[in-house]
Amino acid sequence: MKSIVILDGHTLNPGDLSWEKIKQLGKTTIYHRTSREEVLSRVKDAEIIVVNKVKLDAKVLENAALCQCICVTATGYNNIDIEKAKQKGIVVLNASNYGTGSVAQHVFALLLDITNRVNTQNTSVKKGDWGNQPDFCYGHESLERLEGKTIGIIGFGAIGQAVAKIADAFGMKVKVVARTAEKAIHLGYEVQSLEQVISNSDIITLHIPLTNDTKNIMNKTIFQKMKDNTILINTSRGDLINEEDLYEGLKVKKPAFAALDVLKTEPPASGSPLFELENCIITPHVAWASKQAREKLMDMTVENILCFLEGRPFNNLAK
Repeated sequence: MKSIVILDGHTLNPGDLSWEKIKQLGKTTIYHRTSREEVLSRVKDAEIIVVNKVKLDAKVLENAALCQCICVTATGYNNIDIEKAKQKGIVVLNASNYGTGSVAQHVFALLLDITNRVNTQNTSVKKGDWGNQPDFCYGHESLERLEGKTIGIIGFGAIGQAVAKIADAFGMKVKVVARTAEKAIHLGYEVQSLEQVISNSDIITLHIPLTNDTKNIMNKTIFQKMKDNTILINTSRGDLINEEDLYEGLKVKKPAFAALDVLKTEPPASGSPLFELENCIITPHVAWASKQAREKLMDMTVENILCFLEGRPFNNLAK
């Protein structure tokens, strides 16, 4: 049986799922978390490495002398030195579309918290503000209706398409930035350039991968092109946004509000300046993490390991 080492299993399974299907595939060692100092010793005898965010750079892969396959319990794999894996003949497999609905749902959870002030109104009521009013209701803060507003979706893969479908249900106008326009046009959406979408949208939501070309794609220049009262949402990767520029932009309401599920450094090493701002809400990279999404991701990881073991066709990222 192959030796399987899971380096950071807690993210996928904090205790509400079962590892049993993976355990049936090989001699399995599960670590909830693995520090930088621990990773070399833990991969040394592993033939199959299961990893989420632990960095497997050239030094680590060189030390993983027995490794034949890496299964990433995520879609993104920028934590792995793909070129080194290719040199060593290591198969690298990821998972995709396991959290599409969950991420799209979280986009609107963030958006509705901003437009409907759910959390702030709940806090106000429990402080006694409602009880001290002479009327049956009170306008603690102005609310915004989504119907008729324009949402700019930057990136039109599975998640971007799911967001567009929900936006349709709210009666929103959808503008799309896409690498290829055919799918969006086929579904009846208008495709525009990044600059056009930025300047025409009330809400902007990011659904593109992090690459050298997209790093810091949201920056001071882009923020200055935004309409007044624009809301920026990021459930993709923190490095898509220049956080220093965002901080300065939020102070002058360009954008007017930001809702972030991802940050440049995760977890934040210390209090981010963004924490100081009332017009910025942050959740801890959980958009993908519904139990149902994690169950699907677990099954996809099992299938990836099976495909490798049985020599069935698979999408090797390091080919």
